[in-house]
Amino acid sequence: MSSALIADDHPVVRAAVKILLKQEGFNQIVEVAAGNEVLPAIREHNPDLMILDLGMPKLDGLDVLARIQSSDLRCRVVVFTGQEADYYQERCMRAGAVAYVSKTNDLQHLHKAVHAVRAGYSYFIQLRSSSVSMTALQRSEKEMIDRLSDRELTIFQHLARGRGNKEIAEIMNLSHKTVSTYKTRLVEKLNVDSKVHLRDFAKRNHLI
Repeated sequence: MSSALIADDHPVVRAAVKILLKQEGFNQIVEVAAGNEVLPAIREHNPDLMILDLGMPKLDGLDVLARIQSSDLRCRVVVFTGQEADYYQERCMRAGAVAYVSKTNDLQHLHKAVHAVRAGYSYFIQLRSSSVSMTALQRSEKEMIDRLSDRELTIFQHLARGRGNKEIAEIMNLSHKTVSTYKTRLVEKLNVDSKVHLRDFAKRNHLI
């Protein structure tokens, strides 16, 4: 029997992925909609494979990967997300994911990733070369983004989407004070002077 776990907060996405996994021969498929439900589900069901979204409430996907990596749990993770690969794929690789698939592609790419992982391989896309296809400004801003911690990057995106500190705190299960501290740190690290400029920075780099 092959078992799988789908971790995504969008019911339509979970339904589509479940159909795909059934076609791939998975018999037992468990679904969760929040990041804090993932580790308990892995412990209970011991899935062979997990399809993980990065942008989930309560605990985002990068935090989930980090907690799996630091635990005694073993689960092959395919990241299936709408997040920009240029900024997230390497982070996911370092955190132990074995595949990265963008939701902007058709599901055939997810089929290929699942096939590769079940055969013992990894599945990652080739990222653009910063030295060839990026301007000096893009290279400089990408370097700033790459230096952010996983949590800083997540909070940066929430702020850039116009969410307030209180809403971000609820989504990420953090205190309002903690989010405020991260916001101050981001303004300094990214060399911007307002939330509006944070949004412009994020838009230029395809993070929102």
